[in-house]
Amino acid sequence: MQVLSGQPYPVLDKRVKLQRLPSLDIFNDAFPGRTPGYWEVKTWADSIEVCSFMTGTFSEPLAFSLRAWQALRNHLSNFDIVHDNQSLGYGLLGIQRQGLPVLSTIHHPITIDAKLELEQTTGFMERFGKRRWYSFTKMQARVARRLKRIITVSESSRNDIASELKVPLHLMHVVPVGVDPNLFRPLPNIQRCAKQIITTASADVAMKGLRYLLEALAKLRTERDISLLVIGKPREDGASIKAIEHLGLNDAVKFVTNVTDERIVELYAQSAAAVVPSLYEGFSLPAIEAMCTTTPLVATTGGALPEVAGTNGETCITVPPGDAEALTAALRQVLDNPEFASRIGTAGRERVLERWSWHHTAAKTEQQYLEMLIQRQASNSSR
Repeated sequence: MQVLSGQPYPVLDKRVKLQRLPSLDIFNDAFPGRTPGYWEVKTWADSIEVCSFMTGTFSEPLAFSLRAWQALRNHLSNFDIVHDNQSLGYGLLGIQRQGLPVLSTIHHPITIDAKLELEQTTGFMERFGKRRWYSFTKMQARVARRLKRIITVSESSRNDIASELKVPLHLMHVVPVGVDPNLFRPLPNIQRCAKQIITTASADVAMKGLRYLLEALAKLRTERDISLLVIGKPREDGASIKAIEHLGLNDAVKFVTNVTDERIVELYAQSAAAVVPSLYEGFSLPAIEAMCTTTPLVATTGGALPEVAGTNGETCITVPPGDAEALTAALRQVLDNPEFASRIGTAGRERVLERWSWHHTAAKTEQQYLEMLIQRQASNSSR
């Protein structure tokens, strides 16, 4: 097994080889959106990356897929399958045309992100900029329709991909992602703080619905002392910071970044409730991570969340997406009823153990690989 990756490079099991495919790192954390120097442009993929970026498009999916194609084209016999993680760039079609089976995981169609972002924008220039940025989704749709097999993470995403990207349903197979229940576990030695709730917002974008949770927090603070811990990094000029200042929540919201999984488990154990306020989710790892630690979960019904989190009042509390009043009421119900909160927390972990472990993910992914190899063998035999 070999992993091809651009920056930031993943930390892998020592038994897995990492082949680095350096990008121009235009969207790095230190200088996001930087303009590369002419001396950095050394390959045709570099040129395409710069040109796409200069026209206002997210350039990494296309550029990475072309680098992957270039890296593999003379070594196709060394591999049986290429598994793409939603780059969906044109380079994948080049790999597929050369005879190497390509399987892609699509977590959810990014076209939905684009629609939600556009709904939150005001002004012609801002909308124009968003449309340019998300124009790479047209490429992703074209590529997805031409692949032979696709994995997605939920039935909700499968239906949305069919609707948004026009991919035939029979080409898509559901393989949910998972969580390590030995890592994300209850910590009975840590006492929950009734004054703290927790959420994950790894991307400061409209789809995550943090704005509505902030409004709910502001309402709750009129009646009690409560704070919000956010796992994630906000944009300095982003909507979240503006909302926090507008609502007077500077002393009530704390962001934490670059923390280990072990520390995240501790933060869940300290919190009275976890919240997933998303307007849409293709699956939601934060939801099952919270549930696996027995932290009571409040989640919206956006996208696949009902499919993942389960029944309202049994394994979680669900509310409509984009409804701050409903979030306020749900959090009040959890905070004011410790026995009820404990019961849904325990039931939530049981649901995760039954359905969403990495063991299930690995077994179902292996089955997809085997089916692709059988199809390839049958195709070669018929020639």
